[in-house]
Formats: sequence, C-alpha cells, structure tokens
Amino acid sequence: MPNAKKVAIIGAGPVGSLAALYFANEGWNVTLYDLRADPRLQRATASTSSTGKSINLALSHRGIEGLKGASKKLGDMITSNVVPVYGRMIHDKKGRQESQAYDVHGQHINAVDRGWLNSVLLDEAEARPNVALKFSHRLIQCDFDARIVKFVTEDGEVDVNVDLVVGADGAHSAVRNQLMKFARVDFEQKYIDTLWCEISIPPIVTEDGKEEYPLDPNHLHIWPRKTFMLMCLANIGDDKSFTGTLFMPQSDFDDITYPQDVLDFFKTYFPDVIPLIGEEYLVKQFFNNPKGSLVSIKCAPYHYRDRCILIGDAAHAMVPFYGQGMNCGFEDVQQLFMHLKANNAVASALEKYTVARRKDLFAISDLAMANYVEMRSSVTSKMYLARKHTEEFLYKHFPGLGIRTLYNMVSFSSVPYHIALERSIRQGKLFRGAFFGVGLGIMGLAAYGVLRFKKVWHGW
Repeated sequence: MPNAKKVAIIGAGPVGSLAALYFANEGWNVTLYDLRADPRLQRATASTSSTGKSINLALSHRGIEGLKGASKKLGDMITSNVVPVYGRMIHDKKGRQESQAYDVHGQHINAVDRGWLNSVLLDEAEARPNVALKFSHRLIQCDFDARIVKFVTEDGEVDVNVDLVVGADGAHSAVRNQLMKFARVDFEQKYIDTLWCEISIPPIVTEDGKEEYPLDPNHLHIWPRKTFMLMCLANIGDDKSFTGTLFMPQSDFDDITYPQDVLDFFKTYFPDVIPLIGEEYLVKQFFNNPKGSLVSIKCAPYHYRDRCILIGDAAHAMVPFYGQGMNCGFEDVQQLFMHLKANNAVASALEKYTVARRKDLFAISDLAMANYVEMRSSVTSKMYLARKHTEEFLYKHFPGLGIRTLYNMVSFSSVPYHIALERSIRQGKLFRGAFFGVGLGIMGLAAYGVLRFKKVWHGW
C-alpha cells in the first residue's frame, strides 16, 4: 500500500502472526519475518513435534478475545476446532480419579494444536494484500535510530527500511537483545530447578478396530506428587492420543539411569499410567525424548521511542503452569492496538502500553510460577479445596459480592492480571480470618462445654 507505514514483525509464531493481522487491518504495510523455514511446509511433511506427537496449547478467554479482535469469523472458526477442557482430573497413587471443575457455571478452556493454529494464522495473514511473509531470515542488527534492520539469508545479508520493529521472537529474542543497546532495559531471567520430558499416551484400540481416547479428553489430567507431577492433554483430530509431560527436578531425572529404574519409578508414583503406555514404549520415551528447561523472563520497558515494541515471550516468557503464555501474548496485541488507536503519536502509544502493561506481565509471570506449586501439591490439600469450594459457592449464589476464584479471573475474564492477583490476596486474608474466627468459636464452645461438664460433675 503506497505511503503506508512499514512494520517489520520478527517472529512468525502465533503471537507474531496475530500481530500481522492487526497491523494489516489498520492499513500498515506488514512484513513478517522468521528465522525458521515456513512451518506450514514442515507441518505438511511431519504434522507432529520432534518427539512424535502434536503440541497442544490452552486457549482461554483472553486469547479468544485477541483472535476475535483481528477477525470474529477467524476466532469462531478456531474455537470450533478445539477440545473443550472443563477441569482437572486428579490421579492419586492408587489410580483413583477426582474431577475438579474449573468453573461452577461450566466455562472451559480449550486444547488447541499449536502447529495447526500457527498455520491458520499464517494463511490468514498471507491472504492480506498488505502482508508479506519472509522465512529463513535471521535478524543480526537493528539500528532503530536509522530505522534499518539487517538480516542474514541464504543469499547473503539484507538491509530493510522500516518505521516500526515488533519483537515477537520468543524467550531468546534477538530484537530484545538489540533493544538493550538503545534503551535502559531492566532484565531478569530465572531458570527453575525443574526439567520437562514429553511422555505420550497412545489411543486405545477397540475390538472393532477403532481408536478411542485412553482417558477422558475433556479434562486436564494431573498426577500431583508434591515435588513433581505428570500432566496430559488430549490431542485433537483422529489421533485419539494424549500428550503428557513429566515435570521433575533435575536431580530426580539424574537418579533414573536404567530401564528398570523407569519402571520402578512409575510403579511407585504413576502405576495407572503404565498399562496405558506399555512398559517398552514408556522406557523408550523416557530415555529418547529430550529433557527441556523452563525459564521465566521479565523485562521493562518494552519499547524504544516510536521504533520498537516487544510482545509475547520476547517481553515476558513464563513457565507453562497457568496456560497463559499464548493467551497473554494475544492480549498483548489487543492491548497494544487499543493504545495505538487512542493515540495519534506512535511513540506516545508505545510508552503508555509499557506503563499500563508492566504490572500485568509481572503479575502473570509470578502467578505462573506459583501455580506449579498448586498443581503438583496444593490440589490435594484440604485447605486449598475448602477455599476453592467456598469461593465457588459465593460466586454462584452471591455474585454481587464479587468473589471469584483466582483461576476464574485469570482464565475466564479480562480482569487485568495484577488486579486479579490483588483480589485473590484480599480474599485469602478474608478466608484465613474467617477460618481463624470459626476455629476460635469452636475452641470457645469446647472450653465452655468442659467448664459446664465440670460444674455438673463436681457440683460447682
């Protein structure tokens, strides 16, 4: 489009692809770059992850709203190709299962195939006349003041003139590294002492030869074991399998060195999983599948003048335990354009975005870290369950009180993350105060009863 502003979006994952749609809708000339080859071509030849199964993401309210902000039709199409997940299914060591619904009104999150979602967004972007896709382009330099970005391609180096650079290139962002040369960016990176290993659960083959899910596909299945856990989500489509992930401290992984160690470990902690996978396939996956690390990244500011902005994992990589990474990234895009539309000057919009978004991004990073403790341990705690049931009862029967579970506010609303966290902290204080008051009341009644008994017994 002649005379339109030029934006270079670095990173053609789901967040970068969605950003391309938003910029295209507003009349920018958009070029979407990625270090990788076109993932749609890779998907056509191998529609699975490196470990053999599709990778699922949790799509919830914030992400859906972000998609519909680009195109309601697109959002509706995507949400019609998901597996609804209504709650957690907790598995104990004896194989017993307990369902914990996410919401008293039946709201659900959605399991969606990451590769499929990315391909849909790329196809939608490519169909726009003012969007160009360029793969196998590695960013090596940004001169934001001169408005020039430099890439290395198979044919050599390429300089590109742009008005704005959007960094959507993930946790190890090249754009963020370049931004640090121009802006005083505070940066914090933390690896947790937990590794993850993918463990796939194959479908069950019925007597008539049909494949069926081995577990209820409408639950997130969790095997919480205090310091580690196994969790899995149903895969989408005809596969009928589950993709599971074992999250465990590195020292525990290091202690398992032989095939029998794997079997002994699973027999002790996940005995009901072994028949679903089979001993041989379980051992093969445990040793052959890579052990990945988990990193949390915080930084600020996210922008430089009117020249650069960071979104998605480039701005706030988080551990995956709240299922908000992609949803938060989609909300980034939506929030960014709310500021761009409200401010004529791009520099003002980017600055206001940074100021407004920082509290939320720091809050959700902390919540994601804390939710690991909840998922691996607290979900079996009587105190946790008592508070959850109390908040859900009040939310269902007395909605005017404004009391909701933290999970509900994060996953089923657009309440800013930092406000959801603040409300949850206040509710926690009220719950503990009420519990303490009830406890004192019970002790008072007990003391009165003892005194009354003594008075009667001894004739006081």
